[in-house]
Amino acid sequence: MIKNIRFIVLFLLAVSASAVVMAQSTATTSSPYSKYGLGLLSDPTLPQTTAMGGIATGVNRINGYNNINSQNPASYGFINFTTIDVGVYSTFTTLKQDGSGSQSNANFRLSHVAFAIPVSKKSALSFGLQPYSELGYNYVQSKSNLGTTSPTDTNAVNNIYSGDGGLSKAYLGYGFNLFKGLYLGGNVSYIFGNLQQYRSVEIPNLPGNLNSRIEESNQVGGLNYDFGAQYSIDIKEGTHLTFGYSGSASTNLHSTYRYVASLYQKDFTTGDESVAADTIVNQTQSGAKIKLPLINHFGITFQKDGKFLVGADYSTGKWSSLTIAGVNQDLQNTQAINVGGQFTPNANQLHNYFAAVDYRLGFNYQKTYVNVDGTSINQKAITFGFGFPLAPNNQGLSFYKINFAAEIGQRGTLANGLIKENYYNFHLGFTLNDKWFRKYKFD
Repeated sequence: MIKNIRFIVLFLLAVSASAVVMAQSTATTSSPYSKYGLGLLSDPTLPQTTAMGGIATGVNRINGYNNINSQNPASYGFINFTTIDVGVYSTFTTLKQDGSGSQSNANFRLSHVAFAIPVSKKSALSFGLQPYSELGYNYVQSKSNLGTTSPTDTNAVNNIYSGDGGLSKAYLGYGFNLFKGLYLGGNVSYIFGNLQQYRSVEIPNLPGNLNSRIEESNQVGGLNYDFGAQYSIDIKEGTHLTFGYSGSASTNLHSTYRYVASLYQKDFTTGDESVAADTIVNQTQSGAKIKLPLINHFGITFQKDGKFLVGADYSTGKWSSLTIAGVNQDLQNTQAINVGGQFTPNANQLHNYFAAVDYRLGFNYQKTYVNVDGTSINQKAITFGFGFPLAPNNQGLSFYKINFAAEIGQRGTLANGLIKENYYNFHLGFTLNDKWFRKYKFD
């Protein structure tokens, strides 16, 4: 049975890895706000902490289960079982704008794959693959009279904006116990992917007109570094208070930046386009850099083993310093607050399964790095979820849990002609804790 489960997990790992890598060139979001910066930044938390509002900085082992928390690599020092976590993700978004009705979109993908392997009693290695950012949008802004005020000009002009792609993050990390209560850790990450954005100007009612398009793309690859610390205080046996800090260093990613401006004809009755009639500009800058900012996370959790966990995080990011190919992206600094927890009626209950289930609830608020014409784009969400334990193996050396999380949130505003997004995100993960590399004794 255990061998079968391991085979299934390894199969899911391979599929997950392929899907996450493919996400770098396929849109997995439908948000017009993803056009700014590097796209919508992905939350690195797994479903078990996403359901608790996204708290992570002070989180390590949850209710006796090893938890892979890449946001704070110091948490790896608490891992004492080989741990594997794989998951899927779906989002449903409704876009609204005053005077323009609404539009609904849905996206689905395999989300993450993460491993952790104990090195000693109080240290472990972790490695995995997860999304870093998502880029995906397509919308049209139309103006009459070619954008002029002339009443004799009846030609409308369509400005079409679209983008596709995203960045992925492959990491390798190590966490360890330095002395009683203090854990330290770090990740080395490789961030890679492709970001493509298009701007087109089309005049549907002007026969023979040449339409124009600008394409900007960034092929990205480079190293980033995460570091963290946790200090855990045992209030009494089975009750812990943990303080956490983690950060992501300001580093440069390498980028091949391409800018192409072209002219083309289009049949507006069929939507067919001709091959570009002329390429006005075709520039490639292979030595471009993307300078990532310093990001800081602060967190605290209070946990009674087998019963409850509550916590809060506060995060800041200096995204106003983000530059792409030497050009500042006019973003604002970010701030985020995450609050949440979980409750387990009786983790050791044998005759009432629902008493052993983890019930999770949380809330988060974020000032994103997007600011449109002086209006800050913020997002907020209520989160909830469950941890469903599965029966361990006969020797009690393998444990499994299915984690489900849901986010009901809102991004943006209807003020100043902007767009408000209502989103519903669903996460499903499978966690395996297993004693691998055991030495067997024979009489």
